[in-house]
Amino acid sequence: MAKTPQDVLRMIEEQDIKIIDLKFIDMPGIWQHCSFHRSLIDESSFTEGVAFDGSSIRGWKAINASDMAMVPDPDTAWIDPFMEVPTLSMICSIVEPRTNEPYDRCPRVIAKKAVEFLASTGLGDTAFFGPEPEFFMFDSVEYDQTMNSSYYKVDSAEGLWNTGRTEAGGNLGYKIRNKQGYFPVPPLDSFQDIRTEMLLTMADCGVPIEKHHHEVATGGQAELGIKFGKLIEAADYVMTYKYVVKNVARRYGKTVTFMPKPIFGDNGTGMHTHQSIWKDGQPMFAGDKYAGLSQMALHYIGGLLKHAPALLAITNPTTNSYKRLVPGFEAPVNLAYSQGNRSASIRIPLSGTNPKAKRLEFRCPDPTCNPYLAFAAMLMAGIDGIKNQIDPGEPLDVDIYELSPEELAKVPSAPGSLMESLENLKNDHDFLLAGGVFTEDFINTWITYKLNNEAIPMNIRPHPYEFSLYYDC
Repeated sequence: MAKTPQDVLRMIEEQDIKIIDLKFIDMPGIWQHCSFHRSLIDESSFTEGVAFDGSSIRGWKAINASDMAMVPDPDTAWIDPFMEVPTLSMICSIVEPRTNEPYDRCPRVIAKKAVEFLASTGLGDTAFFGPEPEFFMFDSVEYDQTMNSSYYKVDSAEGLWNTGRTEAGGNLGYKIRNKQGYFPVPPLDSFQDIRTEMLLTMADCGVPIEKHHHEVATGGQAELGIKFGKLIEAADYVMTYKYVVKNVARRYGKTVTFMPKPIFGDNGTGMHTHQSIWKDGQPMFAGDKYAGLSQMALHYIGGLLKHAPALLAITNPTTNSYKRLVPGFEAPVNLAYSQGNRSASIRIPLSGTNPKAKRLEFRCPDPTCNPYLAFAAMLMAGIDGIKNQIDPGEPLDVDIYELSPEELAKVPSAPGSLMESLENLKNDHDFLLAGGVFTEDFINTWITYKLNNEAIPMNIRPHPYEFSLYYDC
């Protein structure tokens, strides 16, 4: 049930909440927060917002125009389980305090505009998204980058590399082999209780939960299953998911990363994203075409495939993202669609005869993305496909990894680097500008930020493996 500002204020009073923690997302996708005494939050806070300095937030305001306001969404209110003092958490959108207009670089505002644009087209009134974020949980991590050195080291008691390690009480040998981490029972799966606590804590924070399990890779890879939601809800769920998982892991003396490829030689971490459009309570992706899809759904797929090389600059926005998008590790590097085929970048899940379950799954995204931007961008690509009736071509109902080089050459591939994706976004982003959802200013800021802070700094630094290859040349 949706909460109103009055509901939230009543909750603060009845549960003797002392602190109100307001969270918002920055441009790259990290939650920021500020905690306020309960006396500073009243009904006007939900319309006028609460003032803060936006000049230190990445990709936002200059110091000479730094005043901003965060407007809490009452429907996102939950009691923070990690705070000693009773604390109520709410997720905010950002507005310009001088005009009370939504701030056009706020990712949550962009997501709202995408939903409004969908409604304005008449194609649908609701976009549902079902993200599947995965992660690695390690016992420790060490890393550093200096002028004359660079290294990282992650460790996990269940990592295959620890079969010969001396351990307290003796090494019992229960280590996950490469690519054999999917669904083993304890004692091989040593994180059952931690994942259960993560899942149930998420439920306490308002995230609709389904399941949890070990994932394919050695070294503590995992997935918690959450239910789909409306676009903005689903993005809120992803951010709460990350917050809960990291904090529960810390209780157990462990550390979590959502990096797509933190270890070499085994599967990486993705965020497969299910999506569909509904109108007047009816699923618009169900029909009598391929795999039970409608023509609208096929055109939506056409839009995703056409714009995927640019989309990945938003859905796979880190240099590490492209360490995952390589052949041989179940990664969706080939831009094709198929029914039930997990080697295609777009999969149509087998959903029986229930039209309400008809959807598509875009398998490229990973959880380093800003979910508000990623979901909005995917929706805009799909809408462009529908409006322009983009043909997705023929489905590829084979194991793409088994194709011959000649056959594979006919299948378009995902970009091989963040630099390549950003160049594609530079050349193909008109579909994001439709309806003023994204702005030219935002796209340019995004490309510049990613180039100057991530892609170029990575390219100009020596890599440790280069010493193995070239030091004695």
